[in-house]
Amino acid sequence: MDPSFHLLPDAPKPVAPYSHAVEAGAFVFVTGQLATDPDDDSLLVPPGIEAQTRKVMDNLSRVLKGCGLAFANVVCVRIFLTDFKGDYARMNEIFSTYFAADKRPVRTTVGVTALARGGIVEIDMIAFRP
Repeated sequence: MDPSFHLLPDAPKPVAPYSHAVEAGAFVFVTGQLATDPDDDSLLVPPGIEAQTRKVMDNLSRVLKGCGLAFANVVCVRIFLTDFKGDYARMNEIFSTYFAADKRPVRTTVGVTALARGGIVEIDMIAFRP
């Protein structure tokens, strides 16, 4: 079966040429999301790791929902932080509220030098369609 490429109307406008998600077999690969506003792309990303993490998770939720999925379907997460030492703990506090304690996805978190649009956190995901 060929992959399905999803560009979803309720998700944030891509900041580069890519799909919001690509479905291959039972897996849905969700592109990294920033804290951009899906309703007004001209707005700046909100300041602070707490606000940006919440907005990123909201944007990821929109993509998952557009593919008929939810956070409960997520099996793998990658997180990119521009201030790893300063933001890791606070990002984790917010991130952990989106997953049941006994069903957390595997995860990699890395520090990076910069992200698009002045973001300080970007998160991508892989979900499984049962």
